[in-house]
Amino acid sequence: MTQGPSKPKSEFALLQLIPNMLTIAAICAGVSAIRFGVQGNYELAVQLIVAAAVLDGVDGWVARLLSSDSKMGAELDSLADFLNFGVAPPLVIYFWALQDMRNAAWISVLVYVVCCVLRLARFNVSAKDAGDDAKGAPSTHFVGVPSPAGALLVMLPMSVSFAFAETPLLPGIFICANMIVVGLLMISRIPTWSFKTVRMSRENVKFYLVAFVVIGAALLTYAWFTLVVLCSGYIGMVIWSLVVKRPAKLK
Repeated sequence: MTQGPSKPKSEFALLQLIPNMLTIAAICAGVSAIRFGVQGNYELAVQLIVAAAVLDGVDGWVARLLSSDSKMGAELDSLADFLNFGVAPPLVIYFWALQDMRNAAWISVLVYVVCCVLRLARFNVSAKDAGDDAKGAPSTHFVGVPSPAGALLVMLPMSVSFAFAETPLLPGIFICANMIVVGLLMISRIPTWSFKTVRMSRENVKFYLVAFVVIGAALLTYAWFTLVVLCSGYIGMVIWSLVVKRPAKLK
């Protein structure tokens, strides 16, 4: 007697939902950042976007660790990236310092948002192509600035203002220009380092752990100054990529 095709399993471990839970938590952080930006609590808004960036880095790692990668999770992650890093940061910046400029400032917001969604669309297409055709080790570089880094860079004027409260607010035209430049960097062909592919020897693990503790403690103690330093270092890496002119390979 022949048996029919086996039915797909309708149950799975609750543990496998953790990556999607982290992504949902990141979405909640991004939406809440917009709310607090509207209410004028700008420091908390930025902190929530930074928290969303941390969750974005963790959820994929957890998914691979638990072998719970899924198409739904990938789509959910992409939508979360657009909300958290493409919509929330420019809106918070607009409410923070650009409402007096109105039309000109809103144009810069729209440019950034469109650049971010184009960058994410390009990444999704290249990831699917790589999944279908490419084999071997993943690329060590992104093409263009990834959206989480773009969010931190576009909020750099806010971090500078919070870190050095006695300094005058940067001119609105400079903030708008920074928004447009960061947006263009996201859709550029500049190769930027991917931290996800970093490998280290066992002998050096202790140094990376110490560095992680130092950076974590600095973020908790001197959050804004540390963000300014990290963003400045990342800008230096982007400039170095431009100087070296390493070939851009889609990741």
